[in-house]
Amino acid sequence: MLLLVGAALAAPTIGITVVWQAQLDSQMDEQLQREVEKLRRFARAATDSTTGQPFRDGASLLTQFMTVHLPSREETFFSIVDGKADRRSPTPVPHYFDRDRAVVEKLASLRGTTVGWLDSPVGKVRYGVVPVRVAGDPKDVRLVVLEFRDRQLSEERRVAKMLIATAIVALVCAGLASWLVAGRILAPIRLVRQTAARIGESDLTQRLDVQGDDDVAALAHTFNHMLDRLERAFTTQRRFLDEVGHELRTPITVVRGHLELMEDGGFDEQMVTRTLLVDELDRMSRIVDDLMLLAKAERPDFLTVGETNLTDLIVDVVAKARALGNRHWRVAAVSEATVLVDGQRLTQGLIQLAANAVRHTLDGDLIEMGSAVQEGRVLLWVRDTGLGVGPVDRDRIFGRFVQAGRVTSPAQAGTGIGLGLAIVREIAEAHGGTAWVEDAETGGARFVLDLPAFYPWQRGHHAPDPDSGGRSGNRLLRGKRPAQQWLRHRRRR
Repeated sequence: MLLLVGAALAAPTIGITVVWQAQLDSQMDEQLQREVEKLRRFARAATDSTTGQPFRDGASLLTQFMTVHLPSREETFFSIVDGKADRRSPTPVPHYFDRDRAVVEKLASLRGTTVGWLDSPVGKVRYGVVPVRVAGDPKDVRLVVLEFRDRQLSEERRVAKMLIATAIVALVCAGLASWLVAGRILAPIRLVRQTAARIGESDLTQRLDVQGDDDVAALAHTFNHMLDRLERAFTTQRRFLDEVGHELRTPITVVRGHLELMEDGGFDEQMVTRTLLVDELDRMSRIVDDLMLLAKAERPDFLTVGETNLTDLIVDVVAKARALGNRHWRVAAVSEATVLVDGQRLTQGLIQLAANAVRHTLDGDLIEMGSAVQEGRVLLWVRDTGLGVGPVDRDRIFGRFVQAGRVTSPAQAGTGIGLGLAIVREIAEAHGGTAWVEDAETGGARFVLDLPAFYPWQRGHHAPDPDSGGRSGNRLLRGKRPAQQWLRHRRRR
């Protein structure tokens, strides 16, 4: 701050001084030229005041010229005749160069009209030497015009010194003010650092006291919002771990109990126990696989995006889902569009929805699947004619280890582990979309995957940049990986 303020104050002071000096040098050259013109006009028009005739020698001409034309401020004239100083203008000057033999000899040796600089005890002096010749006069006569440049700059230099002194005072005041203001600005930032140091994994309740509406207050708000998100994330993680532990603890307890009883039973009892143990182990394996899939959903390589025809996707899923149960399977309205999605993940999600529909319907009930493209969105759905989903459960059932209350028979109760719909939502969100459920028009429930439509002809075009509020960014969709990254960004946005 001090360097910036100092530079801002010094630049105009130095610049003004340099400009003043350059302008003054130009003005002195113009003044010398004017004096030469005055001398020429005087020589052409004037006559000797004693005789009334034209001048017979140059010395008399210069003497009368210096008598009639007085030099301006910080200026003087003197004449040189045959290498010696002759006459001087009557005005006082800070330094008499006509008394300096070396200077007189130097000026007398110059040829023609000459302009130059002289050093003196009073600073730089600009000189002009003008030869004067009169017909019939053999003498070497010269007029010397002297401009005391540094004397003329004295006023400007005094102003520059005043500016420098004022700038130093202003710099000191700015330094003190900056010190005080910086202390007040950094105080909340120090508070942020101290609060961050007190926050641990077990205590995320610390928050900053926000006062005012400046940038620091905005930083404190952002920090508090970050802590809110972290607290929710850690709470969700702890709840998730508790739910995982609870779900795995039950089959482990069952397996251990039956293993302890196997030794006391007969062959038939051992076979029954073996079958039960295999079923529990299969259930544990499904839980572990689903948990690994949910964990992988947060990774950037979760999707492998490619061109997928929506009609082929629905027909293939219905063909695979027929093995899930004796239901009336049907393909509803489908779209012929080809879009960029991960067909395998969508197949996995639709199969999960189909399995969920089978668990909540009876033999012969209708389950249909369909697809559509509406207003730049891809809709994939699975509809069943079961009991439907109550309003309370519609958002809750997409959570982990959550099951809806609807069942069609006691035999189907508890057959799921509450991760299927969570996986479906993760697959939808990985594509930048979402999943939801609604009541079907003919009864039952209709589960929908709502995804953004991105077409193959858009491959290589600019995709929306998630950091620019939807403006085009610099991510080119060339191949599967960039498109996948774009969909992942859309999901995070």
